[in-house]
Amino acid sequence: MAELDISDEPSTVTPRKPRRGWPVFTVIAIALIAFLAGGVGGSFQGKLAEVQKNDNASYLSASAESTIVADESAKFVTVETIPGFVVFHRDGPLTEQDKESIANAATAVTQVPGVDKTGMAPVQYSEDGTTAALFVPLVAKSDGTQVQGDVLAETEQHVMDAARSAAAAELEVLPAGPGGLLVAFIDAFQGLDGALLGAALLVVILILLVVYRSPVLWIFPLLSAMLALGLSSMVIYFLAKQDILTLTGQSQGILMVLVLGAGTDYALLLIARYREELHAYPNRFDAMIRAWRESAPAITASAVTVILGLLCLTFSELNSNKSLGPVTAIGIACTYLVMMTFLPVALATAGRWVFWPRVPQVDHAADLAAHGMWGRIATTVGNRARPAWIGTTVLLIALCAIGIGSLQTDGLTSTENFTNNPEAAQGQAIYDAKFPQGTGAPAVIMTNADAAEQVIAVAGGVEGVATAPGSVCLQIDYAKVAGLNLGTGAPASAPTGCPPPQLTVQPIDGRTVVTATLTDSYDSPEALETIERLRTAVHAVPGADALVGGNSAATLDVQTASVHDRNLIIPIVLVVIFLVLAILLRALLAPLILIATVVLSFAATLGVCGFFFTHVFHFAGADQAFPLFAFVFLVALGIDYNIFLMTRVREESLTHGTRSGVLRGLAVTGGVITSAGVVLAATFAVLGVLPLVFLAEIGFAVAFGVLLDTIIVRSVLVPALSYDIGKRIWWPSALAKAED
Repeated sequence: MAELDISDEPSTVTPRKPRRGWPVFTVIAIALIAFLAGGVGGSFQGKLAEVQKNDNASYLSASAESTIVADESAKFVTVETIPGFVVFHRDGPLTEQDKESIANAATAVTQVPGVDKTGMAPVQYSEDGTTAALFVPLVAKSDGTQVQGDVLAETEQHVMDAARSAAAAELEVLPAGPGGLLVAFIDAFQGLDGALLGAALLVVILILLVVYRSPVLWIFPLLSAMLALGLSSMVIYFLAKQDILTLTGQSQGILMVLVLGAGTDYALLLIARYREELHAYPNRFDAMIRAWRESAPAITASAVTVILGLLCLTFSELNSNKSLGPVTAIGIACTYLVMMTFLPVALATAGRWVFWPRVPQVDHAADLAAHGMWGRIATTVGNRARPAWIGTTVLLIALCAIGIGSLQTDGLTSTENFTNNPEAAQGQAIYDAKFPQGTGAPAVIMTNADAAEQVIAVAGGVEGVATAPGSVCLQIDYAKVAGLNLGTGAPASAPTGCPPPQLTVQPIDGRTVVTATLTDSYDSPEALETIERLRTAVHAVPGADALVGGNSAATLDVQTASVHDRNLIIPIVLVVIFLVLAILLRALLAPLILIATVVLSFAATLGVCGFFFTHVFHFAGADQAFPLFAFVFLVALGIDYNIFLMTRVREESLTHGTRSGVLRGLAVTGGVITSAGVVLAATFAVLGVLPLVFLAEIGFAVAFGVLLDTIIVRSVLVPALSYDIGKRIWWPSALAKAED
C-alpha cells in the first residue's frame, strides 16, 4: 500500500471571522454563576460525610426480603442496633486481675452514649481461658431517627477508649463483629477529603505540567475541576440531606476521581483546539469562539454518553448502585457546565501568555496533522492498516485469556474487604478462633405468631443452624430483662436456653420474631448458604408467611441483587451508547464497530484484572458488583476517546475523504487524547489510596482499561479498522457514498 501523505502545506487562507452572537454572552453569564456556585460549593465537600449512609439499608432495595424483615422487626423494638463485640485477649490464660479489669471495662462501656446497654450481655470467656468477649450493640436507629455513620464511628471509638482505659495494660483490646467492621469501613472513607483528594490533585498537576510544559496553564483546568467538584458537592449534599438520593462512601470516592479525571479530559480537548485556532486568529476571543464551537459537539456527546450510561444504574435493584448513577451523573453534568463556560471564558480573558513558554503565534499553521510524532504514527497505521487491526485484536483476545478464568466474583467477607488489617479485622479473627462464630448476628425470622413453634422446629433442623439450647427461640425482649436488674449498673444476665415467655417480645398484628444462631461467621459463604436453606425451609411452613432477614440475609440479598443488576444494566448501557453514537456520527456501522472494540477492550481488562488480583495483589476475590462497575466506567469513559477521535475524523472526512480523514483525525487528536487517557487513568488509580479492596480493584481496572483504550484501541485498532473499511464505515449516511 502506498504511503498516504498527510503533510499538506500550512494554510495561508485567513479564516472567516466567527460570529460573536449567541451563545457567547450566555456562556459568560453561566461562567460567572458557575464560578460563584462552585466556590461556595467547595465548603460542602467536607460536609458530605454528614449525609453519607453505609448501612445495609443504603445498599438494599425496599423489596429485598431482608429489608422487609428489618422494617417489620423494627416494630418490636424502640431501638435498632448493630451488634458488635469488644475482645480482650492475651497469649496465656486470663488472670483473676484480668477478669476483674474486664468487668470494670464492661461497666465503663455501659456509660458510653450511643450504646444500647439494655441489649448488652455478660462477658463471655473462651474455652481455653485466653480470651473474653463483651457484646456491645451500637444504637443505629432510635425513635425513627437514623444514626449517621460518623456518629457511629465516634461511638465505637469511645467504646474502645472506655474498655482500654479500664482493662489491664497487658491485655489486647480489639473491636469485632458487624458493628466494629462497619465502623472500620466508615473510617476507611475518612481519607476522602485528605489523602484521596490530595493524591489525585498531585497526580493531575504533575501530568498537566508534563503535557503543557507550562508553569501557568495547568492552573486553569485544575481550578475548573475543583469548581466542578464544589458545585456537584453542593447539589448532592442538599439532595442527600432531603433523602432524594443516597450517598455512600463508595459513591463519594468515585465521584471525586470521576470529576477530576473527566474534567481534565474535557479541558485538554478544549485547550488543544484553542491552541490550534490561535495559530489562525489574531484575536484570542475569536480563536476561543471557534475552538468552543468545534469542540462542543465532541465534548457534549462525551458528557451525554457518560451521563446516560451512569443513569442506567437507576435500573438497579441495589440502592447503592441506584444512587451511584445520579451522584456521578450530577458530577459529570456539573463538570461539563464548568468546563464549557468558566474555563473558556477564563482562558480567553487571560490571553496567550498562559501558554508560555510555547506561546502560539498567528502563523496560519492551522493544519497540525503534518507535525509531530502522531503524524508519523498515523502514516504507519495507514500503511499497515489490516495487519494493525488484526494484530491488536489478537492481542486483546490474548489478554482476556490470561486471567478471565481466575477472576472470582463470588463476593468478599467483611475482613477480606480491606487492603490493610484494621483492628476490627484483627479482633474478628481472634473472635472467630475462640468463640462460636455465629453468635451476635443471628438470622431474624418474621412469622405469624400462631405458627411460631412450627417455624422454630423447622429452623432448628436446618443444616448450618446451631443446635445448642437457646439457638432458635422467640426474640428476647432486652428491656424486660434489663428491668429485672434495675439499679445494678451492670449488663443484664443472659438466660440459659430459650427465655421464658414473659421475657420475649409479644406478638404485634399477629406477627412475632424468631432468632436463629448460625454456626458460621455471619458473612462467610457457609452462612449465606445456610440462609438459602433456612429460607427454603421456613417458606414452606403452611400459614407461617415466614421471612428471613438479619445481617447474613442482607449480605446474601446484596450479592443476589448485584448479579441481577449486572445482567440487566450492561445490555441497557450498550443500547444507550449505540443510540448516542448513531445520532452523533449519523451512521450505524461506525457505532457498532466502536462498541465492539470497547467491549473487546473491556474483556481484555477483565482478563488482566483476574491475573493481577489473584497472582500479584493476592486479593481473596472480587465483589459481585465489580464487573458492572468496571463495565459502566470503562465503556462509558472508554467510548469518550473514540468519540473525540471519530468526530474529528468525520469533520476531516467531509473535506479530505474518509481514509485521509482517518489519518488526519488520528494525527491531530493523538496527543491530546493520550494525555487525557493518562490523566483519567492516574486519577482512578488513586482510589488505591483508600484501604478497601473493592475501590482498589475498580481503580486498577479503570486505570488499566483506559490506558488500553487510549494506547491500543483508539490509537491503532479503531483507526486501522476504519481505514481498512473506508467510507463504508459511515453507512447508511450520504458520506458513505461520497467520493474521496
